Amino acid sequence: MWSLIVKGGPVMVPIIVLSVVALALTLERLAALWRIRLDLHRFQGEVEQLVQKGQFQKAVARCRQVRHPIGKVLEAGVAGRGRPREELEKAMERIGEEQVEHLERRLGALVAIVSVEPMLGFLGTIVGLIKAFMSWERLGANVTVDSLAAGIYQAMITTAAGLIVAIPFFICYHLFVGRIRRHAADMSSGGNRLLDLLGGRRPGGEA
Repeated sequence: MWSLIVKGGPVMVPIIVLSVVALALTLERLAALWRIRLDLHRFQGEVEQLVQKGQFQKAVARCRQVRHPIGKVLEAGVAGRGRPREELEKAMERIGEEQVEHLERRLGALVAIVSVEPMLGFLGTIVGLIKAFMSWERLGANVTVDSLAAGIYQAMITTAAGLIVAIPFFICYHLFVGRIRRHAADMSSGGNRLLDLLGGRRPGGEA
């Protein structure tokens, strides 16, 4: 492995450094999403039961016990229950958007690395080919495979390295985005159910 890295030339340095950064970002986001796991159906039911019983302070306290962002959305709804529905809905949407932004933190850096890694690989390819052709030009008719091997090695290794790093982190990025969208949908659905309940309607139903 070390010999391959050496043959890949100086371009391998930023490729490896960025791969370590991408791994750290991925693990950090994975841990963040793992910490907020929650049985949403059960939690939503508990909050709705407390609201139906008029135990609003207990409902707020229950919302504060969870790490999932829906807790803050429902907390805002219960705490602001006396406000007009349109005003309360906007406030809950704003909090939901803030929570989504928090979940998306550092994903911009991850997708930037995913985009840059293949380009670094291609850069290494061009540098390697230039190196090979310079050897060919210098040796002329005396050129041998050995004299071209270093440049060709660099060209192939850097391309492979860039793609090997980019592909798995590209998959991780889209898995994170999909999960965050699911959380956003859950917050929207849960918030609407609470608004219906506070407005005197059955959640998701008619008055």
